[in-house]
Amino acid sequence: MAWTTLCELNELEEGRGKYVEIGGFQLAVVLSQGQVHVTDNVCPHAGGNLSEGHVDNGCIVCPWHSWPFELVTGQLRGAPGVAIRIYKTRKIQPEGRSALIQADLPIF
Repeated sequence: MAWTTLCELNELEEGRGKYVEIGGFQLAVVLSQGQVHVTDNVCPHAGGNLSEGHVDNGCIVCPWHSWPFELVTGQLRGAPGVAIRIYKTRKIQPEGRSALIQADLPIF
């Protein structure tokens, strides 16, 4: 695993996703109640882009069929065993620069 910079914090909008593709990973970066979460971008149901969805009650909601995935666990609400991958995240503040969002991704 390796900490990888995905975007600046000021690029994120509360309750919305941002699509980031890096090293072969397609990710949704989400700001929810001041916390940043990173998940796989593709919904396992029909391939919807989760980054185009919205946040509702701690879940990223797929824009295609409204499947809600918990941002903390990746689990589909109400359906044990159906999940998306989530990644550890951190915010770093380089001196004199905007805060950066990083995810702990498998080495690519």
